[in-house]
Amino acid sequence: MVVDCPDAPALADFYQRLLGWEVKFHEPDWVLLRPSEGGTGLSFQSEAAYVPPVWPERAGEQQKMLHLDIRVDDLDEAGAYAVALGATLAEFQPQDDVRVFFDPAGHPFCLFLH
Repeated sequence: MVVDCPDAPALADFYQRLLGWEVKFHEPDWVLLRPSEGGTGLSFQSEAAYVPPVWPERAGEQQKMLHLDIRVDDLDEAGAYAVALGATLAEFQPQDDVRVFFDPAGHPFCLFLH
């Protein structure tokens, strides 16, 4: 999976720290992360025309194409860590056991209880 963004190395750095994954390949405009135990990774590609999605979605505005769900043991602790890394808590929160955040490029992602 490739995530478009304005600055691939910067966004990859955010997710590397958030997820604890390793950089497996790095070019100026493309970075691949993978978990150390193997499995599917995430790639990040710089895209000059990138426009961040809005959340919640609104007709006629940039829609999200995907979002990541990340399972955590403690929403408050994991949320504070994500914010310390550069995430922003979304104003709209649809569920009590899920927290929606925006990564530094504006992609929404969810932390949810284990």
